[in-house]
Amino acid sequence: MTPDSPVPYRLTRVGVVMTPEPGNIHEAEGVLNPASGRGPDGELYLLPRLVAEGNVSRVGIARVVVEDGVPVAVEREGVVLQPDRGWERGADNAGTEDPRTTWIDALGLHVMTYVAYGPLGPRTAVAVSEDLRDWRRLGPVLFRYQDDLDMDLNLFHNKDTVFFPETVTAPDGSEAFAVLHRPMWDLGETKPGQGVRAPAGVSDERQSIWISYVPVASVREDLANLTLWEQHRFVAGPEFPFEAVKIGGGPPPLRIPEGWLVLHHGVTGVIDSAFSQQQKVNYAAGALILDADDPSRVIARTPEPLLAPETDDERSGIVPNVVFPTAIEEIDGRHFVFYGMADSKIGVALLERTD
Repeated sequence: MTPDSPVPYRLTRVGVVMTPEPGNIHEAEGVLNPASGRGPDGELYLLPRLVAEGNVSRVGIARVVVEDGVPVAVEREGVVLQPDRGWERGADNAGTEDPRTTWIDALGLHVMTYVAYGPLGPRTAVAVSEDLRDWRRLGPVLFRYQDDLDMDLNLFHNKDTVFFPETVTAPDGSEAFAVLHRPMWDLGETKPGQGVRAPAGVSDERQSIWISYVPVASVREDLANLTLWEQHRFVAGPEFPFEAVKIGGGPPPLRIPEGWLVLHHGVTGVIDSAFSQQQKVNYAAGALILDADDPSRVIARTPEPLLAPETDDERSGIVPNVVFPTAIEEIDGRHFVFYGMADSKIGVALLERTD
C-alpha cells in the first residue's frame, strides 16, 4: 500500500452475465444483486435477486457458464427462497431481497444473510445450506442490548449484511464469527414522527458500516444462535465525495496479505423514501482494507471509486446509475466480482492487484 494507491486493487469490466428473461414473471422488474457459491458438484452458482411485478423479490439459483476462464452467462435452475413466511410479507409489500452468501469452513455451511421485507419494513435474516438449494431459515437477526450505545439496535432497519468466511477474535477476546451490517437510524421510516435516533457516540447520522460478533461457542451449542449478534462497533462511514450520502457493505470480505478486502458501495444524490425505487442517486463501488486481527479497524480505503456507472446497462434501469457489488468468486486463479447494474441486470468485473 502507498499513499497514491492505498488499496492496491482495480476492477475491470468483463461483461453482462444475466438479464431478465422475457416472459418470466419472477423477473419482470429485474435480476440483480446476486449472492454466489460453489455447489457440491464444484460448479459456480449465482443466487440472484429476482424481482416480480410490484417489487416482490425472490432468490433464484443459476449456474454460471464459464468460457476460457471468464464468466459469460448463466443457466437458470429455479427459485430457492421466496417470501412465504408471515414476517417476510406486509399488507402491501413482500420480499426476500439482496442475499449475501458466505461459505464458512468452521460450520461446513453456506450462510446467507438476506433482507426480509416484512410488515415493518426491511429486516435482516439468516439462513443456512449445505448445497445452495435447500435453505433452512434461522430467522430474523436479534441484536444483544449494549448499554454504552444507549439504544436498542433492534429498533432500526438494517441492510447490506454479510459474514466473514473465517472466525476472528471478538473485542472480548473470544473466538467469534463476524458480520458487517448497515443500520438505518431514521425511525421515522417505521413510526412517523420519531425522526433520526442514532446511538450514543454517533456524531454522523449518515448510514455507515458496522460490525457485530457471534461467539463460536454459542453457535456450537445451537446453530440458531447465529442470529444473535453482539459487541457492536462502528467500522466506516462516508468520507469521500462518492460516498457523500451513505455507504454499505458488499460481498463477503476477502482475505488478502494486508488484512481483509471489503468492497462496498458509496452513494451520492438524493434519497427518496428508504423503500422507494430510487431515481436520483448514484451508486459506485469502492474498497476498504480492514485489519486482519481487528476487523473493526480500517487501515486503508479508496478515495475514488473502483467502478462507477458508465455503461448504458449501469446507467439505465429500474434504479438508474447503479453499480452494486455483492459477490466475489475465484475462477481459474482469478477473482471476479458480480454486481447489480441499475437494479436490472447483473454484470461481472475482474478484480486484480495493481502492484
